[in-house]
Amino acid sequence: MRILLITTGLKVGGAEHQVVALARAFLALGHAVAILSLSPGREIDTPAGAEVFELNMRKTPGGMVAALGQARALVKAWRPDVMHAHMVHANLFARLLTRLVDSPPLVCTAHSFREGGTMRMLAYRLTDRWTALTTHVSQDGRAGMIAAGGVPDDRIVVMPNGIDVERFRPDPALRDATRARLGLAPDTRMILNVGRLAPEKAQDLLIRAFGQLSPAAPARLMIAGGGALTEALARQIATQRLTSSVTLLGPRDDIPALLNAADLFVLSSNIEGLPMVLVEALACGCPVVSTDAPGVAEVLRDQGVIVPRGDAAALAGAMAEALRAGRGTPAQAAARRERVLSAFSIDSIARRWLAHYTSLTHGARVIPAETA
Repeated sequence: MRILLITTGLKVGGAEHQVVALARAFLALGHAVAILSLSPGREIDTPAGAEVFELNMRKTPGGMVAALGQARALVKAWRPDVMHAHMVHANLFARLLTRLVDSPPLVCTAHSFREGGTMRMLAYRLTDRWTALTTHVSQDGRAGMIAAGGVPDDRIVVMPNGIDVERFRPDPALRDATRARLGLAPDTRMILNVGRLAPEKAQDLLIRAFGQLSPAAPARLMIAGGGALTEALARQIATQRLTSSVTLLGPRDDIPALLNAADLFVLSSNIEGLPMVLVEALACGCPVVSTDAPGVAEVLRDQGVIVPRGDAAALAGAMAEALRAGRGTPAQAAARRERVLSAFSIDSIARRWLAHYTSLTHGARVIPAETA
């Protein structure tokens, strides 16, 4: 099968990483893959076997027309069997593209709980008939899009993201080496957060909660990621006099190593789609505390502690209790990983996508959302 993946961009982000992970999995299963990015530049590595095409779409009518023309030529030349768009801009772009070229079935995947406001939901609804299927990565997100009028109930199913379970796995030797590299003493508990430094990730709440922990038990908070709030969070850390115990690590490419080194992973977000960083943490056997952002309960089920969003005291209490327990027993770590193996392996997710693609190319009805 020839699969054209269409993405808003190839910068660092959960949805972008998922596009690349699917491309890699499809290639491994013997399929041809091309990736079309609406914006130029890459911050993540794409698999060598995938053809990558980058547009330079500008937010002007002329820029849109030019980009659609380039994409039309690509579809005619590459002749995909299915097109699969990811994220709101790529989804709407791909729907317009189907009006300009004799295209194969189009699948559109939404990754965020909030794909946009009233105008974007109207655009989704008006162009819904031009796509064979819309999917969301979480039940919460699916319900949100239906409630906002973006898509009819019978036209959207849930398909979760997946991860490479061989890359994210418990590794005691890697844990020791990473903790030594980070300068952590054996009795120091490491708390890790990974994500863009953006308002919706609420790392300011996490820092406030960390400041409420008892200094009697040595702990370090490390936040991996970059973003617009870097300077603001650095000022907050200084103001709270936490510079010796809270570190902004910046963008990192060693997340499996950090997850192995950590004694606790904490997600403080207000908004998520399906928080794959929690999946990655569980796959590495790391205990998790999280706010009740959309998608969190779907990932964790009974394999983590969930507290209300915006409640620093509740977050601090859950963190303190988790730190007292440490990483837990080998059986507990195995249960966390099993949760991932059963639901979020990229290989199994890729095979589920291929089943959807095959059904659509043969004109079959997609299975309903409740069993997707």
